[in-house]
Amino acid sequence: MSLAAYCVICCRRIGTSTSPPKSGTHWRDIRNIIKFTGSLILGGSLFLTYEVLALKKAVTLDTQVVEREKMKSYIYVHTVSLDKGENHDPFSTVDIEDHECAVWLLLRKSKSDDKTTRLEAVREMSETHHWHDYQYRIIAQACDPKTLIGLARSEESDLRFFLLPPPLPSLKEDSSTEEELRQLLASLPQTELDECIQYFTSLALSESSQSLAAQKGGLWCFGGNGLPYAESFGEVPSATVEMFCLEAIVKHSEISTHCDKIEANGGLQLLQRLYRLHKDCPKVQRNIMRVIGNMALNEHLHSSIVRSGWVSIMAEAMKSPHIMESSHAARILANLDRETVQEKYQDGVYVLHPQYRTSQPIKADVLFIHGLMGAAFKTWRQQDSEQAVIEKPMEDEDRYTTCWPKTWLAKDCPALRIISVEYDTSLSDWRARCPMERKSIAFRSNELLRKLRAAGVGDRPVVWISHSMGGLLVKKMLLEASTKPEMSTVINNTRGIIFYSVPHHGSRLAEYSVNIRYLLFPSLEVKELSKDSPALKTLQDDFLEFAKDKNFQVLNFVETLPTYIGSMIKLHVVPVESADLGIGDLIPVDVNHLNICKPKKKDAFLYQRTLQFIREALAKDLEN
Repeated sequence: MSLAAYCVICCRRIGTSTSPPKSGTHWRDIRNIIKFTGSLILGGSLFLTYEVLALKKAVTLDTQVVEREKMKSYIYVHTVSLDKGENHDPFSTVDIEDHECAVWLLLRKSKSDDKTTRLEAVREMSETHHWHDYQYRIIAQACDPKTLIGLARSEESDLRFFLLPPPLPSLKEDSSTEEELRQLLASLPQTELDECIQYFTSLALSESSQSLAAQKGGLWCFGGNGLPYAESFGEVPSATVEMFCLEAIVKHSEISTHCDKIEANGGLQLLQRLYRLHKDCPKVQRNIMRVIGNMALNEHLHSSIVRSGWVSIMAEAMKSPHIMESSHAARILANLDRETVQEKYQDGVYVLHPQYRTSQPIKADVLFIHGLMGAAFKTWRQQDSEQAVIEKPMEDEDRYTTCWPKTWLAKDCPALRIISVEYDTSLSDWRARCPMERKSIAFRSNELLRKLRAAGVGDRPVVWISHSMGGLLVKKMLLEASTKPEMSTVINNTRGIIFYSVPHHGSRLAEYSVNIRYLLFPSLEVKELSKDSPALKTLQDDFLEFAKDKNFQVLNFVETLPTYIGSMIKLHVVPVESADLGIGDLIPVDVNHLNICKPKKKDAFLYQRTLQFIREALAKDLEN
């Protein structure tokens, strides 16, 4: 400040002097100004330099700390094989901070040689909800496939445990998903196939999207629901050809060697692309999940399924409020989970409870077998009502449920494993999914018995619950099992059977020959239901004697109201006399054939009597 003041004074003195200054004095003043100004500039520069250096030193970051923070979000580990023979321990030398120990200790526990320790680690991970995002990502990127599958099958797991699926490969130039799906189908073996697989394969490869609309009656009865997809010559949605190809691939995926070809030819990635493209088409997504579920039956394909990102997709699907989506996902993950599941669930066999890993001991099985034109889920929904549809009380499952075995029965009897079976049926050959497929009751019962035995049915006490033609299948399955030593446990563990309007002595449905398309050409299933069917009479006589000998507990329900078939026919499908097996209680209920297995509400007589029968039949087993 003094230097600046001095400069100002000197300048004023020069400017206000009245007499001309001497030359020496003038230059002396200028030199003084320059001297002090230079000193000011030099001092200021030194001061600023000092402050900048001091500030830089104060804000310098430790690069090791930065790198350590980065590692919290991005962890790269070697791919861990599912092969039991390989022993890796990537966590023995991890350098971590104290507050990160819990995460890494759980990861190490999940790699333990002791199965109990591994399962406990997965349970602890799934029950942890206070972590930061990066901590979930540590688990997601560092856990092995078994742990990932276990987390997907844990009800409380946070979805942040699951990474997004890896990027999908680009489509080939001038190609489309439809074309690549056709190519995948064409690459599968076309020899030594049954007639039905040959039919679907040739149809999918030969038909164009325009000609598909000409298929009378529609071949697409997804999930056995009996609803035709298209019956006119109008415009066909672009997804229709893909649906035909998918249906053929579903059939191929039932053959183990064909699953290998699907995986080798990029099928897992292509199906994932289709799954994403058709988020608004549940029929397409369900068929894709059927293929993945069939592939998961082959343990050597598990690592490929995990690497392609399907576990993450199924973990999200498991939490869906839609029962069909969650049940298909549950089947896939159960087939992948070899840590806690010994059974294998083939196409059409769905576990309704428990769908997640559970500490609840499972003491018995209850099996649900639908009837003609039925399905594994819709057959067992609550009886529809206008109020239920309007209010849509999906949040309160005690008021309305889309599947009462999964909600009501599972809550009332948590120690049960509840399985629902699905198979394709048709009223008419015009509606048959595969025209060459002529499946009799005997053929279907053999097929279902094989699938159920693979799912472990017979290892625990069993109660069978069936509707309509499903009851005939149950009778035939039990008779078949009684002739095969390897199936003896199925008979020995059968505790009881519930029949909902089962036509033990035939149905009037097969006798009608009115001029409507459904019944012009009855399918083989319908023909076998006629009252004069020798096969039906033999089945009834043989089973009645067998059931009396084994002292099975039996409960029969029968409708008393007629059922509308289409808009023209009102028919009493199963009369009281036909529903009488000859043993067990026979209870008439004032409902039609479709609603005999659909209680109006949880406290309705139909459900409460069913629950009572199950508890009584399994009383000793549930007590142990």
